[in-house]
Parts: sequence; C-alpha cells; structure tokens
Amino acid sequence: MNRRIVIAAALLAVVGSLAACSKPAQPPAKTVLNFSIISAESQQSAEGDWRPFLDEMSKATGLTVRPFFGSNYTTLIEAMRFKQTDLGWFTNQSGLEAVRRSGGEVFARSVNPTGVDGYEGVIIVRKGGGVTLDKLLKCDKTIDFGMGDAKSTSGTLAPMTYLFAPRGIDPATCFRTVKSANHEANLFAVGNGVLTAATNNTASMDRMAMLDTGLAKRTIHNVEIIWRSPRIPEDPMVWRKDLDPKIKAKVADFIFAYGVGDTPEAARQRTILARIQTLPFKRANDSHLLPVREMEATEQLLVARKKGDAAAVAQAQAALDAVKAERAAAPAS
Repeated sequence: MNRRIVIAAALLAVVGSLAACSKPAQPPAKTVLNFSIISAESQQSAEGDWRPFLDEMSKATGLTVRPFFGSNYTTLIEAMRFKQTDLGWFTNQSGLEAVRRSGGEVFARSVNPTGVDGYEGVIIVRKGGGVTLDKLLKCDKTIDFGMGDAKSTSGTLAPMTYLFAPRGIDPATCFRTVKSANHEANLFAVGNGVLTAATNNTASMDRMAMLDTGLAKRTIHNVEIIWRSPRIPEDPMVWRKDLDPKIKAKVADFIFAYGVGDTPEAARQRTILARIQTLPFKRANDSHLLPVREMEATEQLLVARKKGDAAAVAQAQAALDAVKAERAAAPAS
C-alpha cells in the first residue's frame, strides 16, 4: 500500500510539473512608450520642440518615451491601431479616428497659452495680392489652392463644414489645382507665391510667429487671413484603452502635475510646455470629441441635401440630432 502511495505521489508531482511548464510565459514588463505626435510642421522642428517634454516624462515614469512621427495623420492612426504607438497628441478629427478605429480613448487635452480656449481654422492668401473671399468663391478655376491633410480638423473638415459645403462648392472642381500638405508647407507656399490661397489655423500661425528666423518672419508678414472658422476645441491626448493601468497611472501623474503650481520648478516646466504651445494639460474624455463629431455630421447632412437623396438626408439629420443631444447632455469641461 505504501508503495502505491509513493508511486501515486510521484505521478502527481510529474503531472504538476508538466502543468506548470504548460503555463504561458508572462510577457516582459513594458519599458518603452511610443508617443505619436501629429505635427503640422516638419519633423525636425517638431522633435526639437517635443524632446525636452518627452525626456522629462521618461524620468518621471521610469519608462523610455520615444517620439513616433508619421508623414500624415492616417499613418499615426494606423500605428496606434497596430500597437506601434501607445499614446500621443492628436488633432480633433484624427483623435476621433484613433478612438473609432485604433482602440484609443481621450484622457487629456491641451490648453491654449493665449488664454483663449481653442483655435480657428483659416484661409490665408498673399498679402496685397488682391485675393478676397468673394474672388476665392467664384470658382473660376484661376486659383491654386492648398488644403490640409484629409483628416485635419482645421485644414479640411472646418472649411468644408463651414465654408464650402454650405455653398455647394467642391474644391476639386472650384480651383485650378488643389494640393494637400501640412500647415507649415501651406504657409510657406502662400507666403512665397507658390499657392494663391490655402487652409491653415491660428495655432500654427502663432507657432510660426514664435520662430526667430528671417524666413519665418517674412512668411508671416507676407500672408493675410480672409476667412476664419468658428472656434475649434483644443487638441486631445489619446492613449490605447488596453494600455496597462499602472502605466496609465504613471503617465497621468506626470501629465497632470507638470507645470502646475507657483514654484520655480513649475515655472521652468511651463517654459517647456510653451514650446509645444500649451499650458498644463487638463483631464478630458471622449466627450471632448463631440464638437468635431457635430461638424462631421453637419457636413454629411449638407452633402446629402446637395445630392437630393431624401433617405440620406433623413439619416444624416437623425445622426446630427443625436450628436447635438449628446453634446447638450455632456458635462461642461
């Protein structure tokens, strides 16, 4: 009997050992965060502005925080979707796409350093060139026009929603040529006479005005604004929903304490934040995207009306009404 007990115990030990071996190995602890940056300017200038902030995030969290730059908004949305990035600064429309398609969620938002909350989409022309908004809207195919990225809030969605779509204007058939580029490229193109007019935004123009170079000063001096959109909410910060909660907590502790307070250290941190054009970040959630969802739904309704499709109009109107109701019910930020 004792022999049988010994044999049984030995078998149980072997089975237990095999079971332990069959357990999947725990993934190594995450040590690197890839931070995506929607840059309306060149990568070189954006990296110079962002590097001090990311370095301090690395120190505070104990994680290596690496910038991830893409050539366009879609690149960064897809990078989050395929978990090549963990968090980042987005525009409103690209942030909405990251939430919809990439498993992202809004957790913070920037704060305009001017004290005016938000910014405006604009259309710029060369100063003294005689191009007015009325001339722009004639659609006589004499104008070379610059749009923003397809997923740019101020560079594409705002002018389409508030200027072109209500007038039944399709830029592709209105202008002689339509080129898509980032805000910096459009600003230089208009300032140097390469484009007749282009979309931009007040935040990008303020950033250009801050650059202490002869080229930047000449460019700003050479352009003027002929159209402004209604105010657009500040940009959101988005992280992946499935990011480790412990990492989220470390990031949040850093983000929402950085630059806050009356100490010399907080003042030093605010000079770093000024380089990326924000005051200390504020907490936010996906309701921050309701205004851009309303803009999007408005554009879809205008397009449906232009087509004369009654069913599409009804569907678009219902979608717009739903967004408006959701926005009305959302607590003020």
